[in-house]
Parts: sequence; structure tokens; C-alpha cells
Amino acid sequence: MTPERLREMIQAGESLDVEFKGESSHAVSDNQIIEAVVCLANRPSDRPGWLLLGIEDDGRVTGARPRHHDRTDPIRVQALIANRTRPSLSVRVEVISLEGRDVIAIEIPSSRVPVGTTDGRYVRRAIGGDGKPACLPMHFHEMQALQADRGLIDYSALVIPEAQWDDLDPLEFERFRRIIRESQGRGDASLVGLPDIELAKALGAVQANHDVSGVRVLGLLLFGREEALRRLVPTHEVAFQVLAGRRVEVNDFFRWPLLRVMEEMLARFRARNREEELMVGLLRIGVPDYPPAAFREGVANALIHRDYTRLGAVHVQWHEERIEISNPGGFPEGVRLDNLLVTPPRPRNPLLADAFKRAGVVERTGRGIDTIFFEQLRNGRPAPSYDRSNESGVVLVLPGGKANLDFVRLVVEEGQADRPLSLDELLLLNRLWFERQVTTTDGARLIQKPEAEARSGLQRLVEAGLVEPRGERRGRVWHLSATAYRRLGLKAAYVRQRGFEPLQQEQMVLQYVEKHGRITRREAADLCQLSPLQARDLLARLVKAGKLVRHGTRRGAFYGLPSIHMDESKSSMDMFITKSKAPKPRRRS
Repeated sequence: MTPERLREMIQAGESLDVEFKGESSHAVSDNQIIEAVVCLANRPSDRPGWLLLGIEDDGRVTGARPRHHDRTDPIRVQALIANRTRPSLSVRVEVISLEGRDVIAIEIPSSRVPVGTTDGRYVRRAIGGDGKPACLPMHFHEMQALQADRGLIDYSALVIPEAQWDDLDPLEFERFRRIIRESQGRGDASLVGLPDIELAKALGAVQANHDVSGVRVLGLLLFGREEALRRLVPTHEVAFQVLAGRRVEVNDFFRWPLLRVMEEMLARFRARNREEELMVGLLRIGVPDYPPAAFREGVANALIHRDYTRLGAVHVQWHEERIEISNPGGFPEGVRLDNLLVTPPRPRNPLLADAFKRAGVVERTGRGIDTIFFEQLRNGRPAPSYDRSNESGVVLVLPGGKANLDFVRLVVEEGQADRPLSLDELLLLNRLWFERQVTTTDGARLIQKPEAEARSGLQRLVEAGLVEPRGERRGRVWHLSATAYRRLGLKAAYVRQRGFEPLQQEQMVLQYVEKHGRITRREAADLCQLSPLQARDLLARLVKAGKLVRHGTRRGAFYGLPSIHMDESKSSMDMFITKSKAPKPRRRS
């Protein structure tokens, strides 16, 4: 930890990852340090946490008091924390001088299991009722949720002692078999002929050797009677709401088994989802308001990956221009907004996820996210968004509104020409459609892959005649080609986006200098709508050709006309002034 990094952390303020403890009024006790360390270890994050002693809550640096006579020994602080935590935490302690005062910085690794003090206290870092980070008591179900988030336990595999075989509904077993039969080969057909008990055993829904000795959470979620679910899994609830502005038109809540709820959601979706017709040659293409496959995967993901230890319903909200699907519980450990498209499947409830796959409800590959994005994009809609998700819940937004039918036609025609577009290519084309241009770095961030793969994807689109590059090396940008704009019905947009050709750019710069006497790189970039690097290359070409001369260095550099041009301009001006001052001939009377 450097003083500069410490200053940045202090300026950012307290967060779920950082806690300040000041000692201006009284010393922080060992017990307070241990509790704060335990709190930061039990965070819903895979990043390290930091406890900063000697920093007040408002960010003032007041300094930490010496903990060992006239100094602080980092090794002894580390030993104290290791001896007073269970399981023992191995932290890193540093004493850093800042503004003439010592600050004790303790780095706490994220623990995969709940951590407590030796006297049995468990606390966790979370947002308190005032909206600020705080240390709150950690209850048993929250310990289970933490372990489930980190893949250490499967909550759906836990046995519920009070549950009996009679709490399961035979009709739900038959529903499971029917869904497999209707899944068009996606489901596990070997399960269809099994009797109820054998089917439950095959899915892991019950604990049994010969006879059933216990019913797992999975069994109740898939096959439980409504009354049993209310009594034994009280956190399970699903809401379907239709909202027209601030008016609530539909507001229904369900505590049914998951497959029954899934069918109900799909039936309500089909009843409201309109479809527009597009003719591509002789082929009729239906373009729905919302892609059914994207909706199905979104709802299934919410039911499978929700945190069943937390109260709260899975919400399916149908707005006028979007559908929102939300569920309690953030992303599992290792899943973030910037790696959603590339991270391996990490189900919070693996047994439940496997049951949905074997029923044929979701993708057997576990890549439902890819399906959501692909279906949304190929139907001419903006990309789905998970941006409102946080550590307490996941929110999927499927944008609706009027579809871009020309984009749909382009995608269909590429498929007919035996050039089907991949998800990466659809993401890049969609961004180019809305943003008009993209850099290689932006493309890599968009597809969540290295720049080399983004460049390769953009190059494939160039070879397909859909994209054109502009500029060189780091200053290169990509935009839709004239062919793509023509196929999208926007011929003039290509001319505006393509910008000016190099010769036009050179003439614009020379005319600017003749009028104003000089030009800087920033002014050239603004004038020709170029990046700073492209403007630098343009000015360098003009200097090399002898049309401009560079004056000054670095930020103070500017460009003017060569002296011969300046002399000619000056001579012309002098002649004009002399002519203006010449006496006029007198008129003869």
C-alpha cells in the first residue's frame, strides 16, 4: 500500500470494502478491531477488504495510536487477528505515514466460509437502514446464503426435516413428464417412464435408499403442494405485474411449484406479446415485441439462481416499453457485469439448475445468458441490460419498443447467404448501429474478450462488407459500411459517418491556417472530427509535404504556413495597404 493509493482510498470514502476507524477521541480496542475484521471478511465480494485505523468517518487523517508501547508492530497485530478469529484469518498489516501521522492499514482477504470471533460473534458487512455501510449481525440463514454464493453448499439439496412424501403433488410429477415430452428433444427422455419415487430419486429431490427418508428443498420447489410450500419454503414467491405508467393493471402473486409457475408466466407472456410481420423475399419472418426464448431463459434464470434463504419474490414486471425480471440475491461469486458473457456457468442452486435442464426448460449448456442476448439482438432490439443488479438482487431489463426491421432483414439475409452472425458480431453491429462508431478497445469491452478477439470479429464484419475501418493503429475506429447503411435504409448516414477524405481534411486545415494564422492539434481534431492521434498524423503529413511548419514542442506546439507563404501573404497585404494610401487624382473642373 503506497501513500498515494491510501489517499485515493480515503477520498473515495467508506464502502462495503473499506471501513474507517478514528482514534482522536478514544483508542480502538482489540475487540473492536477483531469484530471489524470479521465483518469485512463476511462481505458478498471476492475483492480484499480494508480496515484503516487512524481515519475518522469523515475522512480526516487523525492518526492511529501506538498499540505496543510507543510503536505499532504489524506482526503482532496479524497474530492477534489470527488467534481471535475462527477459522483463523491471515491478514496483511502495514503502518503508513500520511500527513505526518501513522495510519494502520489492515488488508482482509475475502473468506469462502463464514468467519466469526473466538467468542462466537458473527457479523457481516452490508448496507444499513441509513444507506451507509455497517456491520450487522449474521444469522444462520445468511451464513448459508454466503456459502451458496461461493459454491460451497447447494441450498436446494438441503433436507427439510418437517417435509413428508405426502407434501408432494402427483400432478406435478406428471407435469414434469409432459414438459419433457413437449421439449422437442431438449429434455431427458429417460425420465419419462419412471414412477414418481424413482423420478424424485433420479433428480435428487428426495433422500432415499429404498424408502424415502427425507424430502429436499428441490423436491418441494418442483413438486410441492401449495400449502406445503407456504409452510416449509416461505421465501418462495413469484409476482407477475403489468404496469401502465404509474397505474398497476395486473398484480398477481404465486406460491406454486416452479414448473407450474413457469408455465403460467409463459402463458401470460404469449397472451400479451404481439408480433410484426416482415417479408424477406418469399420468406415470412415474425418479429415479436419480445423474443419468447429470451423471456423464457430470463424467468428460468431468476427462479433457478435466486437466493432461497432471503425473503422476497421473483418479480416479472411488464412495462409499456420494457420487461423487467428481478430476483433476490446478487450474482454468485465470480460473476460480474463485466464477465457475464464469458464466465463459466456458476449456478447458486446446482441441483435445481440440473432439474430444469433435464426437463428441457433451459439450455443444457447452461449458457442461457447467451440466448437472452442473441435473441434480443437478432430481433432488432437494443441489448439486454443487467446494469441495475447489485449484491442484493439481479435485475434483467429486456428493452421493447419498435423493432429495427431493416436490421432484422440484414441478419436474415446474412444467414441465407450462409454467413450466420455470431453473438459477438451481433453485439458489435448493434453498438455500431446505435453509436455509429466503435474503437477496438470499446469492442473488446463490449464482447468481454481480449482486444485481439474483438479485432478479429470486426475484421470478419469487414470481410462480409458490413463494416469499414478508418485510421491507423491505436487511432483506428470502425463504422458501418456504405453497403450496410444502404441495406438499413440510411444512405446519407454513411456519408455523415464516413466523414471527410484525407485530401478534404488537408484542404480544411490549410484554409483554417490561412485564415487564422495557426492551428493546434486539438483544433485540427475538432475541425476534421478526428481523434487526437489521427489529427497528429494529418498534421505530420502536411509538415512532411512542406505545406505546414511546426512551432514549439509538446502541449505548446502549433502549426503555421512556411515563411515563403507568410512572405507572399505579407507582400500582398503591403501592396494592398500601399494602394489604399495612394493619393487620388484631382478632378479637373
